[in-house]
Amino acid sequence: MTVVDRSFPTESSWHVVQVHLHAEIKARMHLSRQGFETYLPLYLKRRRHARRIETVSAPLYPSYLFVRFNPSIHRWRSIHSTIGVARLVCNGDVPAALDQVIIDNLKKRENERGFIQLERKPKFSPHDKVRVCDGAFTDCLGLVEDVSDRERVVILLNMLGRKVRVLLHEELVVAA
Repeated sequence: MTVVDRSFPTESSWHVVQVHLHAEIKARMHLSRQGFETYLPLYLKRRRHARRIETVSAPLYPSYLFVRFNPSIHRWRSIHSTIGVARLVCNGDVPAALDQVIIDNLKKRENERGFIQLERKPKFSPHDKVRVCDGAFTDCLGLVEDVSDRERVVILLNMLGRKVRVLLHEELVVAA
């Protein structure tokens, strides 16, 4: 009679690793050097700093990344002492495995450059009252006329007794 140990899977599966703050890239590099397959889903994030809006890559899940291994074959306990890693997410003493479908669905949403494409809903809809929060029209009130698909909004400002159509980046406009 043969006893089969079913506590560990027989093939590699994806697991979640919690990393130190802003150490996703460093942890991924060190895990890869140890021979682990890693996956860090990134997306393009708009960041506003010093009156400039720039697009930077950012982790989809800050302070987390995915690592693939077979707990019954690989020396996975070394993950705990890897530079940049805070801990491996476990159920008791056993690493918690993710379903392959989760990773597949994330990878399907990547564009040609490898960034996750997020669904964008416009912040505003026509006839919303808004206030310009930066730029030449700071503190001017207006009505949204149209929202373009390039992250710009057309607003009507009441200036000198008449309506003036202005095209602004949606980050420069807030709800009034």
